[in-house]
Amino acid sequence: MAVHTLASTTGSVSLGPATALSCRECGERFDLAPIFACQSCFGPLEAAYDLPTGDPEALRARIEAGPNNIWRYAPLLPVPEDVATKPNLNPGFTKLVKADNLARELGVTGGLHVKDDSGNPTHSFKDRVVAIALEAARAFGFTTLSCSSTGNLAGAVGAAAARAGLRSCVFIPHDLEAGKVVMAAVYGGELVGIEGTYDDVNRFCSELIGDPLGEGWGFVNVNLRPYYAEGSKTLAYEICEQLGWRLPDNLVIPIASGSQLTKIDKGLKELVGLGLVEDRPYKIFGAQAEGCSPVSRAFKDGHDVVRPVKPSTIAKSLAIGNPADGPYVLDICRRTGGAVEDVSDEQVVDAIKLLARTEGIFAETAGGVTVGVLRKLIETGQLDPAAETVVLNTGDGLKTLDAVAPTTGPTATIRPSLDAFRQAGLAG
Repeated sequence: MAVHTLASTTGSVSLGPATALSCRECGERFDLAPIFACQSCFGPLEAAYDLPTGDPEALRARIEAGPNNIWRYAPLLPVPEDVATKPNLNPGFTKLVKADNLARELGVTGGLHVKDDSGNPTHSFKDRVVAIALEAARAFGFTTLSCSSTGNLAGAVGAAAARAGLRSCVFIPHDLEAGKVVMAAVYGGELVGIEGTYDDVNRFCSELIGDPLGEGWGFVNVNLRPYYAEGSKTLAYEICEQLGWRLPDNLVIPIASGSQLTKIDKGLKELVGLGLVEDRPYKIFGAQAEGCSPVSRAFKDGHDVVRPVKPSTIAKSLAIGNPADGPYVLDICRRTGGAVEDVSDEQVVDAIKLLARTEGIFAETAGGVTVGVLRKLIETGQLDPAAETVVLNTGDGLKTLDAVAPTTGPTATIRPSLDAFRQAGLAG
């Protein structure tokens, strides 16, 4: 298929194996450029590649010899070959925790792992996607890095821009958790609260891109979205490598826009196509909070269209009422034999505490959603506990303290004496 050259493209750029942008609906191709929608059918664009061919063992050895971050997978990403030498936060290769205690609690016998992305530089998986978007921003000559954000992305953009020496200006809903607001602001960029929901913020950013005020701005999740989204593939790569280069049976993944889930599936299929893992069935399960569950609702109703909702949940990082990748999430979960499920805010809090109590991992509310959904999937018979399962924790609980603070605190407050300790019944 011919690749369309855009009049607005200012010369060619080199982004490693990425050769073009391809429409996910009609398949039409365009030059690598800061665009996100097909000019023929307005479908979403994604990066298309000329991936390495040849000996899978050689490619596997090359990856394993790479740095302990996402740049070990540079041959599979839309980034320049010398990406590891540039100032970047270098996220990735976070822990895959074998969660035996949690498995016993939930009755999982086939093996349970938590992919804990709270270990990234700004303590969420968003560092992965921003690292890729930053390289695209450099390639296209942008001087300001920006985004619309439910919190984690704002911090990741602020930090990455600071490290790269770029200006940042990020936009958030006005009522985010205090921890995420502070973390987004501390890097010295501009932080703008917008009165409304995330979907209102996103619409505003789309307008700004088309205005002269947005000249020279790279919005990581809008005009740089085709590159940004590819960062989530690295979760799939890492999980399989950390399992000994094999696919898990089940993955439980949170849904905000849905992009993370769709790109993890893309990453798994790429590994199979490259011969890096053996091809066998796997199931993908999507997780939402009950107060913002348009994809779960569509899945349960058997619909292909995701109807927008107004979010009302403590899981604010997942509070996207009109998820762009919702229909693709439905396709993937149905194709793989998985499901999309949701849990209440109360169940989210219980799951945060369960994960902390069993594995010493303090998850933010999105992690509470995935663990809570995992428990619900097992209880309802939708997920086989005898199959090996990976559940994602995408952020640090210190960012969402308000969710657990009302029901979490000191066991007792006593006078500084042994008698008081004994009287409190804490002596064991």
